[in-house]
Amino acid sequence: MTPPDLSVVIPAYDEERRLGRTLDAVLRYLRDAGGSWEVVVADDGSTDGTPALVAARPEVRLVSGDRHRGKGHALRLGVAATTGRRILLTDADLAAPMEELAVLEKALADGHAAAVGSRAVPGAALGRRQHRVRELLGGAGNLLIRATAVPGIRDTQCGFKLLDGDKARAAFAASRVDGWAIDVEVLRHFHRSGWPVAEVPVRWSHQPGSKIRPSDYARFLRDLVRLRVRRTPDRDRPRVRPTHDRDRPRIRPAPADALFLLLSLALYSGRLLAPDRRYLTDSLQDQYQWEWFFAVTADNVAHLRNPLFTDLQGYPDGVNLMANTVMPGLSVPLTPLTLLLGPALTLALVMWLGLAATASAWYRLVLRRLTPGRPAAATVGALLAAFAPPMVGHANAHPNFTLLFMVPPIIERVLRLAEGTDRPARTAVTLGLMTAYQLFLGEEALLLTALGLLLFAAAYTAVRPDAARSALRGLPRGLAVAAAVCLPLVLYPLTWQFSGPQSYTGLPHDPAGANSPLALLSFAERSLIAGDAARANALSVNPTEQNAFYGWPLALLACAVTAALWRRRPAVRALAATAAGAALLSLGPRVPVPFTDTVLPGPWGLLDGLPLLDSVLVGRLALICAPVLGMLLALAVADLSAAGRRAGVRYAGLAAVALALLPLVPAPLRSEPRPEVPAFFTSGAWRSYVRDGESLVPVPLPDPTDARALRWQIAAGFGFRLPGGYFNRPYGDGDRTGVYGVPLRYTASVLVDARDFGAVPEIDAAGREQARRDFAYWNAGAVVLGPGPDERRLRAAVENLVGRPGSRVGGVWVWDLHNDSAMP
Repeated sequence: MTPPDLSVVIPAYDEERRLGRTLDAVLRYLRDAGGSWEVVVADDGSTDGTPALVAARPEVRLVSGDRHRGKGHALRLGVAATTGRRILLTDADLAAPMEELAVLEKALADGHAAAVGSRAVPGAALGRRQHRVRELLGGAGNLLIRATAVPGIRDTQCGFKLLDGDKARAAFAASRVDGWAIDVEVLRHFHRSGWPVAEVPVRWSHQPGSKIRPSDYARFLRDLVRLRVRRTPDRDRPRVRPTHDRDRPRIRPAPADALFLLLSLALYSGRLLAPDRRYLTDSLQDQYQWEWFFAVTADNVAHLRNPLFTDLQGYPDGVNLMANTVMPGLSVPLTPLTLLLGPALTLALVMWLGLAATASAWYRLVLRRLTPGRPAAATVGALLAAFAPPMVGHANAHPNFTLLFMVPPIIERVLRLAEGTDRPARTAVTLGLMTAYQLFLGEEALLLTALGLLLFAAAYTAVRPDAARSALRGLPRGLAVAAAVCLPLVLYPLTWQFSGPQSYTGLPHDPAGANSPLALLSFAERSLIAGDAARANALSVNPTEQNAFYGWPLALLACAVTAALWRRRPAVRALAATAAGAALLSLGPRVPVPFTDTVLPGPWGLLDGLPLLDSVLVGRLALICAPVLGMLLALAVADLSAAGRRAGVRYAGLAAVALALLPLVPAPLRSEPRPEVPAFFTSGAWRSYVRDGESLVPVPLPDPTDARALRWQIAAGFGFRLPGGYFNRPYGDGDRTGVYGVPLRYTASVLVDARDFGAVPEIDAAGREQARRDFAYWNAGAVVLGPGPDERRLRAAVENLVGRPGSRVGGVWVWDLHNDSAMP
């Protein structure tokens, strides 16, 4: 039979005088409200006519204990007998009228797992009051409860509560208190499980005939002490398994984490066995760059040099490492591993484990905030958040965008501050420390997180203005404390980044970096089933920047989920607006309408050029959609798997989710063998040509199109410096606009032209003189040409520049520049 929408549980002990009036009021309200329901009276060994009174009403079910044991035992029996999707607990005196159920239902619709009717929060309406002594004892008890067991709830003992059915059955099944402290124990279970509880004001009026005796206060205090001291449930009490567990397997965090790690290893399977000898094909030159970042940081730390700067690349000007994505939050602590096993293995481990750690972090956030008790739904959401097509694209070469394991905990702390956590100071301090650490992992990812949170906050404010007003009570203060903790930790590195040597003001990007509307609905190149390399490359800058490509089936499913849950879950409306806003911003300042010549202004045009935002590759804003769409799917899966769903609807919905995700399953990242480092560098032969403080000029100089020389330098233990390079720096000559690589001098331009255009230039005396000045500027000891397809042409170009042939040493061509006669 289909479980009812609502189960009403009423504990009763010798309630013959009051229960009949209460049952009549409850049944009258439920009949008028419509929907499916059940009413359960849990009799606690009554000695009067209570059982007969219930039996006279066929719509009410009676469950009875063997003897009088207390309210907790009665509630445990009553809740275990229910099957409803929601459970309303109300006392036999009905001190809070049934009409107050509407305010509790609103709290559950907003995403809370329980709603406590409260007499102690602003807005509560009190009619007839209790005796003054009972009010004082109750107030003292509530203070004790908040201090020791259930922080944040002012009135745990009000008997009018609405709870999620499955979670309530789980909490009562785990309870052991038989007395009045059962409310405290169950709410503490919700609190420790991360299931959000709302305390809402209700109308309440004391009813005569209370069963609480003075001795009950002593038993209540005893039970509170036991809750604080005892850690294991009674062995002799039978366990009641929640209904949602009876027919559905559960996925616990350990299996989910193992799944994420296996998927990450499968994605990087091409480099598992030989990370130093394999190269990610689609990383372009970025793998060389990242290995160099990890290696140079380790070298700086090992030699007690400034980890924020080096002149080993870009000589003689050097590199502002803080203004580049060196990830000091990992590259510094992983220094011993890098020195011991090499940067190639360090980078491989960081990328393998980073995706899995990111998925695990999203899993925990979704499970705690959106789908409590639904680990399968949280797993689906985390998989999309961490392994969405744009994340897979960045997995080729950009660990700063795949290692996002700090982002979900940061979001969790912001939400706690917005809700009014019971420990705001500790939460704010933790948020500040986490934010500082994320800044050292990836500043652009932190900026995208902030933009995503702003979009969500704006959307949720429109959906729930009352919640936004409530958040403003503590959120600004908490954020100020977090900033006060974070800024001292990052102030010096940020000052170095923005005003230190080789700092720059912004990093302009090609307008082609914005997403096309078609890119949002197409499939990525690495899609195992639907991948189309030609189409994906036509809609993106390169394979690492395929920042959208969610596919039209997922877009349609997201719209369907939003429509289906629109009324029931305000969070769904805010999430849908966040995804739509991020996707729209990612289209850039000018949005071309597909299949037409029309170009419309985009909302990013209002933000383009602002400080910090002027360095963002606008297409990356679509990365915000990955976790947001994952959350929408998690909510959909949780709703479909909830008790009460018809089997046909459930299976059809889950099939739609599977069909939308199937085209997004990625193929393993492509890798290929990479050339061995010439023996000239590994054997130490270079030391005969490069003296201390001198640079070595590789041919061609390292740049964003060919960065192999960075690996040569690592193999030589950073024994020489390199002119040129692959990093970000100011253009120069008073222009602090950021550029990739180093502006070319005459000699570098000649060599690049020879490589790219295939022409061996004719060099006259003036050209050789300019080359001499360039070599002097670089303080070069030698020019070295490594093996490659352009070796013959580049060798001729160097001979023209230097004026003599080179020598073959250790698998490379070498021109020694120390003899003045070497360049006539």
